[in-house]
Amino acid sequence: MNGEWVTAPGAEFFEVLRQELGELPILAEDLGLITPDVEALRDRFDFPGMLVLLFAFGGDRQNPYLPHNHRRRAVVYTGTHDNDTAVGWWLRAPQSEREFLSEYLGLTEHRPHAENIHWRLMQQAMASVADMAIFPLQDVLGLDNSARMNRPGFAANNWAWRYPSIEPLQAVADRLRHLTELYGRG
Repeated sequence: MNGEWVTAPGAEFFEVLRQELGELPILAEDLGLITPDVEALRDRFDFPGMLVLLFAFGGDRQNPYLPHNHRRRAVVYTGTHDNDTAVGWWLRAPQSEREFLSEYLGLTEHRPHAENIHWRLMQQAMASVADMAIFPLQDVLGLDNSARMNRPGFAANNWAWRYPSIEPLQAVADRLRHLTELYGRG
């Protein structure tokens, strides 16, 4: 609240890190309002950025989060710890976003239902040209809003979801393995 923005030694800092430690597995959290100088720094050091599919369907066809606009040097997520789950998002998304996603998936005759929307989104992520795909466990399991990890801006009732048992994961392991192999991400 009482802080201030100050210019940091961006490129110089990462040059020293590279000289002292070699290549580092750094991922640029480049979500939200990102300035051209931040993008230039990310690109100069070849840091992969983040692509979140839950952000893809609220804009137009040039939305950078849509899979056909993805870049290789990136990590694609269905959502992050700060988002609703994929199923929770689907249940609460504006009708226009659900219609856009349905059209994007080629489901103009019948709309996908909440019970499989997470798999549809994970498949889109796997098919992306992005170097990596990461899914929150809640999305792999197809859980709704009750399994949400974090609600930004709220101090209470966050970071409380816990994974109860290995059994549900065993039930989806083959399906996840199939997607991984199908899209050459193994």
